[in-house]
Amino acid sequence: MSEWKKVKLGELYEVHNGLSKGRQFFGSGYPFLTFSDVFNNWFLPETLDSLVQSSDKEREACSIKKGDVFITRTSETMDELGMSSVALKDYPNATYNGFTKRLRPITDEVVPEYIGYYLRSKKFRAKFMAFSSMTTRASLANDDLLGMEVEIPDKTVQIRIAAILSRYDSLIENYRKQIRLLEEAAQRLYKEWFVELRFPGHENTKMVDGLPEGWERKAVSQLGEYLNGFAFKPSDWQESGRPIIKIKEMGNGVGNDTPRNNGERVPAKYLVKAGDLLFSWSATLMVIVWSGEEGWLNQHLFKVTPSEGIGREFLLQSLSNAIEEFQNLTTGSTMKHIQRNKLDQVFVNVPNDEIMELYNNISETVREEILHLSSQIHLLAEARDRLLPRLMGGEMEVDAPKGQRAINPVHRSGRPEGAKK
Repeated sequence: MSEWKKVKLGELYEVHNGLSKGRQFFGSGYPFLTFSDVFNNWFLPETLDSLVQSSDKEREACSIKKGDVFITRTSETMDELGMSSVALKDYPNATYNGFTKRLRPITDEVVPEYIGYYLRSKKFRAKFMAFSSMTTRASLANDDLLGMEVEIPDKTVQIRIAAILSRYDSLIENYRKQIRLLEEAAQRLYKEWFVELRFPGHENTKMVDGLPEGWERKAVSQLGEYLNGFAFKPSDWQESGRPIIKIKEMGNGVGNDTPRNNGERVPAKYLVKAGDLLFSWSATLMVIVWSGEEGWLNQHLFKVTPSEGIGREFLLQSLSNAIEEFQNLTTGSTMKHIQRNKLDQVFVNVPNDEIMELYNNISETVREEILHLSSQIHLLAEARDRLLPRLMGGEMEVDAPKGQRAINPVHRSGRPEGAKK
């Protein structure tokens, strides 16, 4: 097996802080890598959607090139510190956020894909906790960062390790693209039928007071039962048990840093299962159908159970379509939130039973396919994350001897080895 060596990051990279500008400079100009882009992606997205007005000098100093590693350098919480994302191509005219650091290679010793996986491993992530300091905000100093050690095999092994892990990510990205297309189709169907009123048979349907005959205008509060989450305290955060589903988990899923609880003092009504409808009413407003493992509902989230005669997908799309209206009704000077009585002030078009049943039959088929694909993503991510420390720790032989088949951890079907059909 190839020999691995320990090397300080300072022997491989030089560090540079990002671009800090006022709010008025954002929204137009040149591509910009945000804190969120780095935090949420092991490798930089194909395109950078955010824009900033930057000068030639700023774009030269804060450029993004293939092999660059970006590290979140400061955060409100320790679990958001030191998250990495690696550029696998050049991003012309792009700059990056001041709350991140750029590590630019000073040697060709490291394969970008390899270091991208290595820096996200549990073993290396733990080092950030040891080196970081916690004052009013978590932070990371340059000297500490460059002094950290990474374990590097020869480039041939790095390439093989990256190829093994990237097969999982390629499948995951393929499934995510399918999900995005299905989500767009579901949104279009709802708007076409219930906003634009171009449902099957609309040409021959009589209109009464601006609505098809037999339809009603109902407040979203009438469409379901809204259960606010359990008020977990920091002392309730444990390392075992079911995950506590917060706003963060709604957006990013359950992660290694998600707190858990054994449920000893949590009523069963707060249990969230795959397929449940969740609505965050504080800070970030969003609504999703939960597709992860069973967990506990945290406060600031509603678990919404559809009322009789209301389909889950109809309720989901109704709430999603009303998010902008909800944002105009939020209160609070720092953390915006929706007061429960505001649910009585947002109205949607509710069809007759025949159209509702027809819509449910079509839309639920789409939703179930989305949930199936989401389940496959979870399986692939779990398999990749189990494999990651074994590969990065040198526990698995990736040098395939002549005449033997190399490691092939993923079936052609897209299922990880050992996964159930």
